This record gives sequence, C-alpha cells and structure tokens, in this order.
Amino acid sequence: MAKTLFDKVWDSHVVRSVKDGPDVFFIDRHFIHEVTSPVAFLGIESRGNTVVYPERTFATADHNTPTINQHLPVADPLSANQLNALENNAKKHGISHWGLGDKNNGIVHVVGPENGITLPGATIVCGDSHTSTHGAFGAIAFGIGTSEVEMVLSTQCIMQPKPKSLRINVNGTLGLGVTPKDVALYIISKLSTSGATGYFAEYAGNVFTEMSMEGRMTVCNLSIEMGARGGMIAPDEKTYEYLKGRSQTPKGAAWDKAMKYWETLYTEEDAAFDAEINFDAAAIEPMITYGTNPGMGMGVTQSIPTAANAEGGAATYKKSLGYMSFNEGEAMIGKPIDFVFLGSCTNGRIEDFRAFCSIVAGRQKADNVTAWLVPGSHKVVDQIKAEGLDKIIESAGFVLREPGCSACLAMNDDKIPAGKLSVSTSNRNFEGRQGPGSRTLLASPLVAAASAVEGVVTDPRTLLAS
Repeated sequence: MAKTLFDKVWDSHVVRSVKDGPDVFFIDRHFIHEVTSPVAFLGIESRGNTVVYPERTFATADHNTPTINQHLPVADPLSANQLNALENNAKKHGISHWGLGDKNNGIVHVVGPENGITLPGATIVCGDSHTSTHGAFGAIAFGIGTSEVEMVLSTQCIMQPKPKSLRINVNGTLGLGVTPKDVALYIISKLSTSGATGYFAEYAGNVFTEMSMEGRMTVCNLSIEMGARGGMIAPDEKTYEYLKGRSQTPKGAAWDKAMKYWETLYTEEDAAFDAEINFDAAAIEPMITYGTNPGMGMGVTQSIPTAANAEGGAATYKKSLGYMSFNEGEAMIGKPIDFVFLGSCTNGRIEDFRAFCSIVAGRQKADNVTAWLVPGSHKVVDQIKAEGLDKIIESAGFVLREPGCSACLAMNDDKIPAGKLSVSTSNRNFEGRQGPGSRTLLASPLVAAASAVEGVVTDPRTLLAS
C-alpha cells in the first residue's frame, strides 16, 4: 500500500502498538527549556530514575529571558529560579545546555534547526505547543505536557495515538506582500482553530515547495493554531542545502547515508489521506486578526465579519470583539496602534528581519508606536549585523533587542500594557497573551513594519508599491 510521508516517519518509530490504545513511540530529539522541565526533573528524581539518553536532549533558555542587559543577573526571582534549575538539571544529567550568554542560545524552535539538530524523518518533542515548527524539515514534531517530558527523559519514548492524516494543498501564485505568515493565517481563518483537530497535516503544492526554509518553519509553527497535532513538509534540495554543514548535522559518509534515507521521505503518488483540502494562492492577501483567537483573521483590506458568520456563536463572538474594543463591519485599516512586536518562534528568523527592513528602510518609526524587535537567536543577531540590517533598523528609529521569546507570551519583562493595541508577528492573540488586558493583532513582518512607520494598521502593499 502506498504511504504518506507522515505514515513513513510515524510507522518507523513505533516501538510497540497497544491494542485499542496508543502507540509506544520512540523520540529522536527532545528539546527542553526552563518553564516545563523543572517539574519533570523533580519527578525523575522522586522515582529514582535517570535521563536514559542525555545526548538526545537539548536545553536552551528562552521563555523567561530578558531581552535587554542579558549580561546582568535576571531580576525577576521566579524567572531566575527557573533558569537556574534548567542549568543545574542539565549539568546534573549530562544534557547539552545553551543558557544566557551562550553563542548558541535562543528560542528553542529557532536554535534547533539552525544548529542542525532538527533533521528529516526525525521525531521531535518539546514541552511547548509550537514544536510543530520542526515539521518544516519533514520531521514529525509536536508539543507535549510536563508529565510527558518526564516520560521522554526517562524512557526516550512517549505513548501517543496515531493521528489521522490531512493534506493541505496551496497552488498558484502569491500576490505582492503575501508572506508565509499570511498563507498560514489564511488557512487557519478558513479551517477555524478547531478545523484540523485530530489530524497531522502535510502541506503540499507549489506555494510550499517555492518557500524558503524559514517560510516553511513559519507555516508549520502555526499548525497547532488550527487544532492539528502538527504539520510537515516533505524535504527537498532546499532542506538539504539549509542543513549541510551545520554544527550537528551528519558529516562525510554519515551525510551520504542520511541522504539515502531522506530522499525516501515523500508521499507516494497513490497514498490516501483521511482528508484533503485545496486553496488558491491568488485568493490570499496580507492578513490580520481582529479577535481573540488566530482563526479570527481576514485580509487586511476587509471589514470585520458579522456575528452571523462567526465561529463559536454570536455571544462568544461579541465578547471577543468587546475585549478588542472593535465592532462588526469595521475596517482594520487605519486603526491606531500602540506597539509592534517582531520576533518569536514564528517570525524571529533572519528572513523576517529582512522583510521588516524592506519596508522601514528610508522611513521612520511613528512617534506613537513602541516597537520591540527581538531576534530568535544570537546567530540571527550575527546575521542581522553581517547584512547591515542593524543600521537600517537604527536609522529608522528602532532598537534591536537581545534574543528570547519576549512579548509572545509575556513571561518576561516584555509585556504589552492593559488596553494597548499590539501588531504582533507571534502566534497567539488570546486575551492577555501579551500581558494582562493587552490586545493583539497577529500579522506578518511586512504588515508589522508598515504599521510601525504609519502608526496605524496599514496594508504593506501601499508602501511596497511606492
């Protein structure tokens, strides 16, 4: 029987199948950070267990890290305790650890790929919902809970029911100003935040094969926001070129051997999916959200839909708009904004900073806007400086901050104040996600940049065309 890419990777990692139950599933790579790992390590020690394969686990500090003055002690005691716990646990169990000040430090889903830890055909987990990012390399990657983190540390396996398969095809030509972030937000707006629940998605079609690896990571990162267990894209020459020569990729004969396996990782022609959906690339325009979940999104030039057409019922919909201080039928274009956030595991890579700079070059930040530009890793910072993007950023009145999760989830000092409106390139716009009472509009780096220089929600095409 012909197999999908997902079937090939999943089936090759099943240690044992439980009748009428989950699969015992082997994990190749396990990423940990300071938030979800401390309790897992306490569980290991209380049971007298050890980390069975420390060389398969990789620790980095990201969620609680400050994005200014990282050379100073972390002021918040809870954050400092969690960061210290990660460092101590990693040292105790022989786990690679990239803490503050390490040249490899950064957001977990940025540093994994850029160091070559993420590989095609691998199974990858992390105590973080956006682990699906790594699926851009043809890996099966998904987030897990704290008890499951302990399970993987102790056994290198996890018990998981096999999800159903979903193929999402996007074909055609993307228009001016349409980025991978817009493609993902468009799909979520059509499927809703629960439309892919129970599925693992494969993205297919020329739009994805033509995307850069950074773009593919953005798309796969957002898979969880439509309810999918994860998302993946078949590896190809772009994948191999991206990975070749990175610090932890195979070398020499080991690379050749790996390539023979990686080249088998594709969906066979007659393979069947449990569900399949098609979209036309030409229908996608720069996107923006207007509500309190990522499915409440629309083209930036459109008007906010009426409650009659909303997911979740009229009462829930109106509550969401009430929180955002928006009304049905309003245009988003021209709404005054207070903050812009460029960064996160969704849009904190070099390509995102290039896009942002393509808009702000030769322009100035609006006086009413506070902007936080936060690279996803120190290596991204190095690329920004090597390409001279830092000079463009500074000349336009912006400040480049240090790596970390930053305002994506406000577990650090970067919190959007209550009532303020933020255009954010992150992944979630839930109530209070960027700070208690904060209001978030999810968008691409281009929309964020255009809005940052105009001071209001802006269609980037008006600036790209000028």
